[in-house]
Amino acid sequence: MIRTLFLTLALIAAPLTASAQTASGLPAVSASDRVLGRADAPVTVIEYASFVCSHCAQWHMTVLPEFKARFIDTGQVKLVFRNLPTNPTQVGARAAGIARCAVPARFFDVASAFMTGQAAIIDGAPLADWYAAGVAASGKTEAQIDACLADPATLNGIRAEVAGASAAGVQGTPSFFVNGRAVADTSLDGLSAAIRPLLPRN
Repeated sequence: MIRTLFLTLALIAAPLTASAQTASGLPAVSASDRVLGRADAPVTVIEYASFVCSHCAQWHMTVLPEFKARFIDTGQVKLVFRNLPTNPTQVGARAAGIARCAVPARFFDVASAFMTGQAAIIDGAPLADWYAAGVAASGKTEAQIDACLADPATLNGIRAEVAGASAAGVQGTPSFFVNGRAVADTSLDGLSAAIRPLLPRN
């Protein structure tokens, strides 16, 4: 049995050092981030999402495939995923921990497993099966994931992402920033409209 990640709503809601409520407080992309796409892509899209957020799952299943084909696979955009666990927080935080503990190159495989499997747990499927799907996609053994979840650095990493969301004024999930600016319309058309003016002109 995978050890529970000790991240509760009280821990997430505890006072954080970041307090700015504007996009200018958005943390810069760092080595601790999970990134899909080329490091030198001219446009950076940062997403704050939760693995138990139905709107996040819908975006990942219906928008991301075309977004990836149009912008990420062509080297124009890199997508940075940051965890912001939502209710039920204990469930979302544990999933976030499993994803952070994955081999970095497999992070988005774990994200896909959680997003596509979310509807099943809402319908009453066992949480253990949902977590197991994430572990199976992680590139690590269950024992390795268990040890990582028990490491305080895992909790601290998620708390740092939550603090960054607070600093950026994030109000809900999913939330997107295109080159540091918040984008309200998270549809493919809305994100495309924010991205295209920032792309180099030939």
